Amino acid sequence: MPTIKSTYLENLRTTSEHLQSGTKIITDAPVDNNGKGEAFSPTDLVASALASCMVTIMGIVAQRKGEDLKGLNWEVTKVMDSNPRKIKEIIIDFSWEQPLEDHKLVQQLKNAAKTCPVALSLSQDVVQTVNFNF
Repeated sequence: MPTIKSTYLENLRTTSEHLQSGTKIITDAPVDNNGKGEAFSPTDLVASALASCMVTIMGIVAQRKGEDLKGLNWEVTKVMDSNPRKIKEIIIDFSWEQPLEDHKLVQQLKNAAKTCPVALSLSQDVVQTVNFNF
């Protein structure tokens, strides 16, 4: 059974629906690649997916220990390469003003992030720079 159903709209724009939830997203080509840049580009979604996957896996580890990741924030920077055009590097900067006091658990969270399914699925050519500012 399909997970996602997508349609090309026009002018380098697509829409995708997550079939189980009905949630929809739109992608748009970036301005530097003939698009309008009015929505996430497909490569933006890849970069965002990496960070979201890391946090999801960290959240699972935290929940198992009876902890919460409340207040964890992150910023994602996507660096593109050319010829061929592809993602060269994804930089994720995690910030947490009040991290857990259990230093062993914090290290487990960091390890979990780096081995999330998206991180393991990306090509070795995509540099994953992850900064844990906590």
